[in-house]
Amino acid sequence: MELKGRVIKNGKAHATAVVCLQALSLLGGIDPDTGEILTGECKGQNAKCKILVFPHGIGSTVGSYVLYRMKKNGTAPAGIINEECEPIVAVGAIISDIPCVDRIDTKAIKTGDVVEIDGETVTVN
Repeated sequence: MELKGRVIKNGKAHATAVVCLQALSLLGGIDPDTGEILTGECKGQNAKCKILVFPHGIGSTVGSYVLYRMKKNGTAPAGIINEECEPIVAVGAIISDIPCVDRIDTKAIKTGDVVEIDGETVTVN
């Protein structure tokens, strides 16, 4: 299945998806040292080198720097897909060079799907 969205941070990524159906706070909701998701229905899953899919971010503006720290630690997601990418996630993806696309129906993607981001195109297998 091929989906088209809006590019937030251009790039390519190919990995297994981790899908959270609830909004995700990057500050306190994910461990930047391990990539483990700490809250919500995705608690216990790991975002490291995965395509992280969630409707939108919530919480502190420090969340942008959590993504940056994850990138520096080698625990960042390979890519991010949102329904609506708000400024915290957008800035984090941009400064961390993580491909990010929004305006995607995140319910069309399931945890474990192999997903490719290539600019505005998201391919789900």
